[in-house]
Parts: sequence; C-alpha cells; structure tokens
Amino acid sequence: MTAIAGLTGFVPRPESVLEAVAPPYDVIKPGTALEKLLQGRAGNLWHVTLGADPLPALARLTASSFKPLDVPSFLVYEQTWGGQRRIGVFTATQVTDYAAGQVIRHEKVFDDKVQGRLELTRKTGLTLEPVFLLTRAPITPVLDRVAASRAPDYDLTPDFAGHNDLHGLRSRIWLVPQASADGAELTALVAKQPLYIADGHHRYHAALKNGQSHCLAYVVEKAAIQAYNRVITGVQPFAEVKDRLKLTPSTWATPAKNHVRILHQGKAWDYAFAQVPSDVVGRLDCSCLEREVYPHLGLVHAMIKDPKHFDYYAEWELPKMAEVVGRGDYDIAIALHPVSLDELMAVADAGRANPEIVMPEKSTFFAPKILSGLVLYKHCRA
Repeated sequence: MTAIAGLTGFVPRPESVLEAVAPPYDVIKPGTALEKLLQGRAGNLWHVTLGADPLPALARLTASSFKPLDVPSFLVYEQTWGGQRRIGVFTATQVTDYAAGQVIRHEKVFDDKVQGRLELTRKTGLTLEPVFLLTRAPITPVLDRVAASRAPDYDLTPDFAGHNDLHGLRSRIWLVPQASADGAELTALVAKQPLYIADGHHRYHAALKNGQSHCLAYVVEKAAIQAYNRVITGVQPFAEVKDRLKLTPSTWATPAKNHVRILHQGKAWDYAFAQVPSDVVGRLDCSCLEREVYPHLGLVHAMIKDPKHFDYYAEWELPKMAEVVGRGDYDIAIALHPVSLDELMAVADAGRANPEIVMPEKSTFFAPKILSGLVLYKHCRA
C-alpha cells in the first residue's frame, strides 16, 4: 500500500558520528543542560535543527562531519539497552494524503509546529529528522538477517551526560542498497500494509505541505510505548480539592491500567477511574484523567499546552518529576499507565472513517527515541 525507496543525501563520517548525533529536536528543552552540551559540540546536528544560523551550520557539517550517500540506500538501525533491543529501518517513504489510508495518523497537528519544521526543510532542502512509523508487515526477520550477515557500518554509544534516555544506548547501523536483494524484499513487504504514525506527526504534515514525494521515516514492526506523564498546577490547588477524590495512599510509580498516581508534597496516592467508556478515545486513561480529575483542579482542555499549568515527562523521568514538584515548580505530578499499541492502532483505524477521531495530545511517548544525525535526507518534490 505504501511505497518506500532508498535514501539519498548525507550520512556521518565514521570518525565524526559521535559528535554529530543528537536526541530529537522536540525533546531538547531550551536552556537545559542537554542543550548546552549539544551546543558545545561544533559538529553536532543541533546547530542546524535548533541553532540560530542553520544554513552556515549545515554547510560546515556537510563539509566536515558528513559525506554523500553514494547510492540510494536503506539504513537498518538496531538499538540495545538494558537487555532490550529494537530494530527498524530508515527509508524514504512515499508521502500521501491521509484520506488515501496509506499513512495513518492518530493525533492532530498544530500549525505553529508544522511551520517551524517546514521553514527549516525549505531552507536546507533536506529532511533532518524522521517520522516514526509502525507497520504490521513482517520486516523484522529481514532486518535481523542483515544484522547477522556482517559487521555494521556504524557502531556507537552516544554520550549525552545522562541528560537524555539515549545516553549510553548502543546503536548499530547497516547500509542496505535499495537495489540489493534485501532492499527489494523490504520494499515488497512494506508495500503490503498501511503505515501508522507513531511519532513525528508534524514532520509528516510538513512533508505534505512542502509537496514532497517522500519523507525521511523510521519504520519498525515492534515498539514499546511509555506513559506520557505530567506535572500540573491547577487553577484550584490540589490541597483544597483532594478530599473530593477517592484516593488510596500508595507509592510514586507507574499505576495499573485505569488508574493514575498523584504525587503532592512527598506523598503519593492512587486514584481509580470511576467510569471507563467503551469508545476507543474515551476509554484511554489520559481521557479519563481529563474527564474526572481536571475539573476539580479548574482545568480545561485549552490549558494543556500552557506551561503555567502543565509540563510533560516520559515514564522513565518519574524521579525528575518528583524533584520538580518537590521544588514547588508545579503543584502535583500525575503518572499514567502507558497506552498499548493495540489502543493506538484502534484509534488510528477509527480515524480513517472519521478524521475527528484522534488520540488526545500528549498521550504516547515512544521509547527509546531515535537518534537524529544518522542520515540527512535529500528529498524530492512530488
């Protein structure tokens, strides 16, 4: 259903790859220790994706840290961490309108975020970071075969000084020419199934608006979703409304399905949702949270992007959330149970018939993220 092709553009020089790679732009918060670390690396992609002068930075990097990709190629990409492993493939994936049902979204997109990526893409003529796509096609055996067949073209363990979950995570990459037997098999397998956007909706939408024939994408058959948790300061303080909720003393940890954990002034409570609807969006834990807890705090949906009231953290950052609330930056922290792949695909499939059916914002966090800087895709216009 969806055509993929080999990538053209640039890949890092092996001796420069550790300096070049970075976490995705949208997890690098301004003014943080992570941003300062990347800013201090002259050959880092940050200078292009978030720096003040992207074009001179790109010219510098492509002249020193990167080299041209000689033939259209796929990049088989393996990540290993803590005894776990994920393997997927970077491709040039055909860009089609959502109505075609070939690439299926599960979130709304916001014009301000699309415009930022679109402007950078038009300035550089390159796609710098991938859309994260899920497939039901059985591509993993092919990727495993490639990984077992020879030494990788890149083998790196990035150092982000512990400021990001990609720190210390080993990555191995194999270049696979599109014209090879493995490349042909991957192309045929992916074409048989639709692709689901896991992460990077704004990047895909920017490719649509830019009139591109293909976008840079990371395609994977198996992936894990972490909870996307939040720290909150309500219009009403939690201490004033706490007794309205049926809370059970607990520990600060990821809760069971249909529950949330609430942390306030060093104490944690468990809250079980009173009602879980049957519809694919309403039954999600983040929907239940917004319906049952937010009204007590005086919060409405329009506030969820307002940093005075909300900030968001991945499941692995529970200790950091406790620090943030402990300092008094926000009133409470709330931990959710992660959304499952089945839940995500159920919403996405329902949205094919009704585009208004989408996942609530900030409901999924795919982990680990994908390193940026492994390929700079020179895209084509449709």
